Amino acid sequence: MIKFIEKYPIPSLLLFVIVMLGFTIDAIPVTIMEARNFISAREMLTDNNWVLTTMNGVARYEKPPLPTWITAAFGYLFSITSVLALRWPALLFVASIGISIYLLSKKLNLTPSHSLINGFIALTSFYILGITIEAPWDIYTHGFMLMALYQLFLMFQTSKTAILRSLLFVLFLACSVLSKGPVSLYVLFLPFIIAYGIAFKFKGGILHFLKLFSLLIFGLVLGAWWYLHVRIADPETFNAIAERETSNWHSYNVRPFYYYWSFFIQTGLWTIPAFISLLYPYLKSRVSNLKAYRFSFFWTILAVILLSVIPEKKSRYLMPVLIPLAFNIGFYIEYLVREFKNLKSKKETFPVYFQFGLIGTIAILFWVIGFSISSFLTGIVLVRFIICSLVLALIGFYLFKSLKAKNIKSAFYLVISFMLCIGFLALPLAKLQAQPDYKTLSELPSDAIPLYRLDGVSPEAIYNYGAKIPSIKTDEGILIPEEKQFRLLTTTAQPEDIEELSKLYTIEFKATYDFNFSSANERSRLVNQLYLLTRK
Repeated sequence: MIKFIEKYPIPSLLLFVIVMLGFTIDAIPVTIMEARNFISAREMLTDNNWVLTTMNGVARYEKPPLPTWITAAFGYLFSITSVLALRWPALLFVASIGISIYLLSKKLNLTPSHSLINGFIALTSFYILGITIEAPWDIYTHGFMLMALYQLFLMFQTSKTAILRSLLFVLFLACSVLSKGPVSLYVLFLPFIIAYGIAFKFKGGILHFLKLFSLLIFGLVLGAWWYLHVRIADPETFNAIAERETSNWHSYNVRPFYYYWSFFIQTGLWTIPAFISLLYPYLKSRVSNLKAYRFSFFWTILAVILLSVIPEKKSRYLMPVLIPLAFNIGFYIEYLVREFKNLKSKKETFPVYFQFGLIGTIAILFWVIGFSISSFLTGIVLVRFIICSLVLALIGFYLFKSLKAKNIKSAFYLVISFMLCIGFLALPLAKLQAQPDYKTLSELPSDAIPLYRLDGVSPEAIYNYGAKIPSIKTDEGILIPEEKQFRLLTTTAQPEDIEELSKLYTIEFKATYDFNFSSANERSRLVNQLYLLTRK
């Protein structure tokens, strides 16, 4: 099986992502960032707001529109109400990152087998997968930037600016900017350039670099057209949003400089190999290609340093660091594949046995969680759970068998199989955590009674409703709707506002809509009260 995968590396990387999550990722509830993207995509289709983007009818210029355009296209083709369809573009960009890493690894003169290992490490890193639902714009901007960097690397290596590569570089760079502004330029592009200069030295004459610089400027200008258009078309709103976003960099979520220095944990199951791969003095004499390892090492470290100097910090901002880190981890795994049978030192072998043994143990003991969800295990759910437990137990058994034989390549691909099984078979079981009385706003009667909101109703609720929910509360006070009867949604009881409205309306409480998927992680902003108001 491994030989077959290595024979068809790019289809294998793509199919891995599709099989792992392409049919099951809708088991995870829609997040706040996703909901914003999905609402804007819906309003592109319903209101034709393709350039001056909106969310719930209000201008939303905080994020550029390219990811939303792609989401809207999938919504149009398949269904704007299908979470699975709306998440597919992000999953395809996850696959693109694995493929780009594979291609770039080959250009670094790594073997096809080693290059494929790098690609799979990226595709199974926790935050590269998690970012697709936590902040869907990020996977697009970094995916496009990695495509651009691949073209740039080839132009650096050949000292030529071929027309096709130049056009592709400009296009991918512009798409990255049009996905989330200059973010990826700072955290991926800049450290890539510095790391390349350290590891390989720049070649070519001044004319070559002038051409590359002009391509960079052209890509930035092409990617910035939307910002310029919005600035001209709606300057007041654009300036207010830009000022608020800029102030967040130094006043919102401020963390200390060292906040990101546990970044290797974000790889998830690759945490131990990630840490060891960063031990430069240890690994530099063991890697198969020192220049390439030095390149990925400095690319990783410089990206973390650049992120660390910005006062505003969030764990999800670390996701692009996992791209060069995947190369780093790959060097360590490739070293184990080559030399593990010859290692005698327990200091070297123990982390390996612990890393793969822990995953094998989890796989074998997966069935234990059945005791905590036994009341839900009936019918097809029980069948799925049994199949998942058996497959994982089999993977765990062969994982220990590979460790005993010191066959690290086999152990590595069994870990990849472990992740495939978790995504394809175990992830749908997450739906068992859903609250039994979970209701959706889309189930409201399709009558002539309109729905308004009183206060900060969450984007998740607006997406769930399936249409805009106008607000009756403004900075000046409460706007009285023209309708004699309407529904009102609020996230809190708001006694003062309810009392004021009760002077004009008979207020009848109808239901509570709790959009917390599980009671284990209750958030008050997702609890909504629905009222029916009738004018006296």
